[in-house]
Amino acid sequence: MADTADTRTPAEIEADIRRRREVLAETLDEIGVRVHPKTLVGDARAKVAANVDHTLGRAYVQVNRVVSDVRAQFVDTEGAPRLERIVPVALLAVGVVGLLTLSSRRRRG
Repeated sequence: MADTADTRTPAEIEADIRRRREVLAETLDEIGVRVHPKTLVGDARAKVAANVDHTLGRAYVQVNRVVSDVRAQFVDTEGAPRLERIVPVALLAVGVVGLLTLSSRRRRG
């Protein structure tokens, strides 16, 4: 059976107690900072900001992808317009605007 008796001197024991108190005081200070309301609010704000940034980043990527896909429908790989696709869409847009204009005139009249 091993001898469990403490062989330290009283000065060594006091020094050990002093070090442990210092470590404990640092730990309590750190806990106090972590649970302080300003720290909690700041952490919450940082999380929300990070989530918003992440969401906006994903939305930007999605919108950019959609715009690129639509652009690819109306412009060829060399950057020239695809008239065979642009003209029908333009005619459709003019027709819709014309119908809306006629419809609004009929309501007023």
